[in-house]
Amino acid sequence: MNWEELFASRASRMRASEIRELLKLLEQPDIISFAGGIPDPKLFPVADFQAAFGDILSDERQTAALQYSISEGYPPLREWIVERMADLGIPCHADNILITSGSQQALDYLGKLLLSPGDTALVGWPTYMGALGAFNAYEPNYDRLVPHGNRSAQDYREAAAENNSRVKFAYMSVDFANPTGETMDRAARDNLLDIADELDIAIIEDAAYQSLRYDGEVIPPILALEIERKGGIDATRTVYCGSFSKTLSPGLRVGWICAAAPLISKLVLLKQAADLHSSTINQMAIHEVAAKGFDQQVAKIKSAYQTRRDCMLACLQKYMPDTASWTRPEGGMFVWVTLPAELDGAELLAEALKTQKVAFVPGRAFFADGSNGNTLRLSFSQADEATIEEGIRRLGELLKNYS
Repeated sequence: MNWEELFASRASRMRASEIRELLKLLEQPDIISFAGGIPDPKLFPVADFQAAFGDILSDERQTAALQYSISEGYPPLREWIVERMADLGIPCHADNILITSGSQQALDYLGKLLLSPGDTALVGWPTYMGALGAFNAYEPNYDRLVPHGNRSAQDYREAAAENNSRVKFAYMSVDFANPTGETMDRAARDNLLDIADELDIAIIEDAAYQSLRYDGEVIPPILALEIERKGGIDATRTVYCGSFSKTLSPGLRVGWICAAAPLISKLVLLKQAADLHSSTINQMAIHEVAAKGFDQQVAKIKSAYQTRRDCMLACLQKYMPDTASWTRPEGGMFVWVTLPAELDGAELLAEALKTQKVAFVPGRAFFADGSNGNTLRLSFSQADEATIEEGIRRLGELLKNYS
């Protein structure tokens, strides 16, 4: 049987994640990997989760933990998130919160709800490849989002019209973005709100790394800025996507959407049709661990990751050729490296694995048009300082051969 003949047209836009493929390299002990942008498992609050699961399965919650539940999510967890959002300048209610199976599911739901084939999504250049993967299934066009004022709303509208398209949303990872590590400043956030209002589109604010600030000025989320303008969350167009994956546990797959209640109501219908609800026991465990020590856990991982970031930046300065440049993130997990235009990150990766036993993510996969092959993403979250120095030294040695 030829399954290809049965696939929907959208299947042609599905691509294997380069990161998921590169994660297989972590199983090879001789590879120094800066590829997977994933938390260090040695920093997981394992004892806290052992206690939480034990308590949940030993008290009156045990049957509810193993049972079907409501699609909106575990009510105590949603209430905890309401308190957390208030701390970020986002007053809301439980009706403004939907629990998702990681923020990746949130992106898929938003693509499904907002995109018809041929609609335009505004995205960063580069942007999170997982967002492109989620949106691709719904067959959009992409345009380059420039939030610093170099393009007007009319520019975006006219560019979409050339393809008989309509702009539907702007997607940005706003704090310590994956892949660049960069942060949108206050002026860019305000400008994006102006553009979105003029175009009458949604803003998807990916806040997966929001808690991981190591230095610099804290900037309010876009949703907080919009609430200041409009007086309440139910009057806003910004959709905040949060996650526990970078702070507590990625394996439990618990994230959330915070947005206007009418949008949440529609997303709940998608949730009911897709998977009914996220794992009840996982939500309960996340709630128990977060309620007892979220801030302490965040402080622990921030201390570790900041040391590793500082080490990587120092080693890049020490070992990289003058032809390379890189970002200097104030938080998160990533440094973005730009190389001379004639170099290709995918070819460099093949050579780096063969001769230097070093892995990274080639940058082309983060661009909606597959351009900018002379870039690469380095993650400092999993390696200790000695490993970071040795890996960057090897990478610098390789790149100097191309200078």
